[in-house]
Amino acid sequence: MSLRIDLNCDLGEGAGHDAELMTVITSANIACGAHAGDETTMQATVALARQHGVAIGAHPGFADRKNFGRREWALAASEVRALVERQVRALQQIGTVVHVKPHGALYNLAARDAVIAEAVAGAVHAVDARLVIFALRGSELVRAGRRVGLRVAEEVFADRTYRADGALTPRAEAGAVITDEAVAIAQALRMVRAGADTICLHGDGAHAVALARRLHVELRQSGIEIRAFGV
Repeated sequence: MSLRIDLNCDLGEGAGHDAELMTVITSANIACGAHAGDETTMQATVALARQHGVAIGAHPGFADRKNFGRREWALAASEVRALVERQVRALQQIGTVVHVKPHGALYNLAARDAVIAEAVAGAVHAVDARLVIFALRGSELVRAGRRVGLRVAEEVFADRTYRADGALTPRAEAGAVITDEAVAIAQALRMVRAGADTICLHGDGAHAVALARRLHVELRQSGIEIRAFGV
């Protein structure tokens, strides 16, 4: 059976590479006005996604612009559920949302904390049970999403290193981000062959576009189909 993979990227965050990245990805995770973005950026990013035939996804995070949503907040599960619902619905007012991927600290928290994972999955299901949830491969959010009946895309990262337990290495630690393109490409190919559903390409790095383009080429040359998850 031939392999296929979705390429997703976090966009609408002001990094300045959105138009270039949109030409090589298949799913866009669009900031919904909490950790980054506003109605204007959401409208512009949705328009770009439509122009390039890219699946539109909501990218909800903690409302913490100062730290770009990368600092964990001690919120109750009900508060997490409310903030996710609010942000997904905000993007739905602008375009047809296909998937949801939590951002930053919320993503990492939901990956390891079963209660928060249930809150995130429950919020997505409450908004629209047909939505796909993007979750770190093998994480609590994968399990929570499946328990509530959502389709789940198990996500891996081309340019991040992992701990022995499968968690992402925290960005504050040395070596958390892979800067060598060849190493990132090799890791991505290995994880696709191991059964990943979607690969995240970060849109805010200095070499984000170059890595995305090279990965796109390498995947195709390896006989791997690049296509939005579930389409």
